[in-house]
Amino acid sequence: MMQVGIFNGYFPYTLEEQAKRIRALGFNTVQLDLAFKDIDFSTPDAITLEKAKRVRETFRDHDLPICTISCYTNIVHPEPAERKKRLDYLQTVIRNARHFGTPYVISETGTFNSESDWVSHPKNKTEEGFEECRKVIKELVDTAYDHGAVFLLETYVNNVVGSVEETVRMFAEIDHPALGLLMDPTNYFEAHNIGQMDKVLKQIFDTLADKIRIAHAKDVKLAEDTSEKHADIDASEAHSFRGVGAIELPAPGLGSLNYDYYLQRLAEKHPNIPIIIEHLDEADVPRAKRFLDGKLRANGL
Repeated sequence: MMQVGIFNGYFPYTLEEQAKRIRALGFNTVQLDLAFKDIDFSTPDAITLEKAKRVRETFRDHDLPICTISCYTNIVHPEPAERKKRLDYLQTVIRNARHFGTPYVISETGTFNSESDWVSHPKNKTEEGFEECRKVIKELVDTAYDHGAVFLLETYVNNVVGSVEETVRMFAEIDHPALGLLMDPTNYFEAHNIGQMDKVLKQIFDTLADKIRIAHAKDVKLAEDTSEKHADIDASEAHSFRGVGAIELPAPGLGSLNYDYYLQRLAEKHPNIPIIIEHLDEADVPRAKRFLDGKLRANGL
C-alpha cells in the first residue's frame, strides 16, 4: 500500500513537537523540511552530522521515517552571486542527505525571473535556458552520485522544465541513476490544458512512470485571482505558494485533479510509494488526510 506522509514544515514547532503532532495524525513518513524552532539549518555550515542524526533519530523514534528532503530553490537564478549561494546550500544538503536517513533531495528546476521563483521568464523556454539548466542539474546529479544520494527534480509549468516534453528531454539528456522525478501532476497544468485532464495525466505516466521516486498530493483548479497567490501561514514561501496566473494549487480534494486516475496510474509501477500531502495549513491536515486515505481505499491502494 502507498505510504501517506506530509511535510514537517507545515508544523511550525520544535523538532520533538513536530514529530509528536505528525504521528498523532496517523502519518507514517515525512518529507523533511530543514525548518525547526529549535535547530538552525539556515546556512551550509549549520548542517552538521550531529544535528542530522538528531533529526533522523527523533522522527524514527516516532515511527516517521524520512522519505526525502526538501531543498526547493531557484537553481538558475539570473544573479550569479545569488545562484551560487543557493547552489552551495543545495549541494551541502545533497552531500549530507544520507545522514538524515534518505538518499533523496528535491528541488524545482528554476526560472530566470529574478523577482519570483514561480513566475516565468522568456529565457526559460529557449535552448540557451534549457542548456544552462541542464548543466546545473548535471552538477547536482554528479554530487549526488558521489555521496550515495539521488537528486529529484520537480517540474513546474513556469520553470525551465515545466512540460511533459521538457521533462522527458531532461531525463534523456541526463540518463543517470542519481537523477529521479518527484511526481506532482498538478504542476503540469495551465489554462490551455486543464480541460484535458486525463489526456495530460496519461501522457505523464506513459512517458515518465519509471523515473518517479516520490509523489505529492495537492490539487489544481482554474483561478479567479490571476496574481501570484500565497497562503498566510508560518512556513517557507515554497509552502505558502498557491499558484500564479490562471491556475490555483489548493490542498488535495479542493480542486479538479482526477485523483482516481492519478493514483491508479501511480500504483501500477509504484504500489508502495510515499505520497506526501501539501498546500494546506495545519488545521486542514486531518481533512486532507481523510480525503487521500478515502481515495486510496476506494482504489484498493
